[in-house]
Formats: sequence, C-alpha cells, structure tokens
Amino acid sequence: MTKIVPTYEGKGGNYFGGARKLFVDLLPPNPAARLLEIGCGNGDTSAYARSTGKCGWCCGVELCEGPAAEARAKLDQVLVGDVEKVLLPATNGGFDVLILSEVLEHLIDPWKALARLRPLMNPGAIVLSGSPNVCYYGVLFTLIKGRWRYEDKGVFDATHLRWFSPATYRELFESAGFEVDFVRAADPIGKKGWLGNVLTLGRMPYLFHEQIFLKGRCLKREA
Repeated sequence: MTKIVPTYEGKGGNYFGGARKLFVDLLPPNPAARLLEIGCGNGDTSAYARSTGKCGWCCGVELCEGPAAEARAKLDQVLVGDVEKVLLPATNGGFDVLILSEVLEHLIDPWKALARLRPLMNPGAIVLSGSPNVCYYGVLFTLIKGRWRYEDKGVFDATHLRWFSPATYRELFESAGFEVDFVRAADPIGKKGWLGNVLTLGRMPYLFHEQIFLKGRCLKREA
C-alpha cells in the first residue's frame, strides 16, 4: 500500500506546474492589467496570461519555496508564504485579475482569506477560481462503501482541509463580497456523466463533474 503523507513535501513537479488555460482564455485582452495569482506554483498560468496579452504585470503568492523559485524567473513578483498570513502585495492601482486555482480547499479559513484579498482588487476586477466538487458521484460512491480514501493529488488529495459543492462555493465568494457570474464544471463531462445527467432529467448536474469552476467580479473596491 502506498504511504500517503498529508504534506506538500515529495509532491512531483507536475503538481505545481501547468498553465490553467481554461481560466486565462476567458480573460479579455488587456496588456495593462495587473494579475494576482494565489498558489501560483511554478508560474506557468500567470506567465501564459502575460504572453497572451491578458495582463502586463503579474504577481504570484506560493506556499512552497521550490516552485516559487521557478516562478521568480517568469513573473514580476513572487511572495513565498501562506496566503492566510503573508503580507499581501500593495500596488498603486490594485489588481484587475485574481486567480485561485485549486487553492481555497487547502486553507484553514478560506472565507477570511478571500476577505483579505478583496480590498486589493479594482472595481470590475475578474476572479477565476476552481476547486474539487465534493458532490461528485465518485466521492459519493466512496462514501457508500464506507470509505474516505486519501491520495497524493486529485479530489482526495490529503492536503485538502475544506470541501465545497458548486452551491457552497458560490456562497463562499458571495459572502466575501464578490459577484458571481457563473459556477460550472471545469471540463466537459464525459459520456457517463452525460448519460447520468439525462437519466436524472438534468436536475442534478453537480453529480457529474469532479472540478468546480467559478468566474466572478469585484464590483467595488473596499478600503
């Protein structure tokens, strides 16, 4: 049996890498935009945003020094530390984009973390975020079997501290003062999911996707 360690030590490089193009491709072109990415890993996502003209300056916050060192070669600024505790970056004009890809489920208090981040955002700033879906049928089948397994990555990542359904993920952002444009599946559902959705008459779409994808906005800046 593989030993699962509930820390970030020993996680492969792929865990911290890879550009979330799904997120970035939704952003409007804006070479003047300032982007803040929480949990930036090795910086691939923010670097992709800048290379495609979606921002002109990007800052990342990363918990682990190893991937942060890689990100420093790609981003304008990288802060190392826990977003719940680290001194957040101060900018002259605030940020126009906030990206949180698979981050909030790792935090002790994601509600407070979002409340800390919101004053940094400009009016109209776009927020893009993703998280595992605790309502996914694969999770429910595991519970039916009387199990809750831990893994090194994925939905059952042992470093996850919080779990969200699509509905509660929306509520998380709304409670922090963001306006949510949509909450949906991060990726197209497969054939099994499509069939399940048909059989349930489309009433329980949340059962058939592993990852939640949220897009929202900050309508006004708070002091």
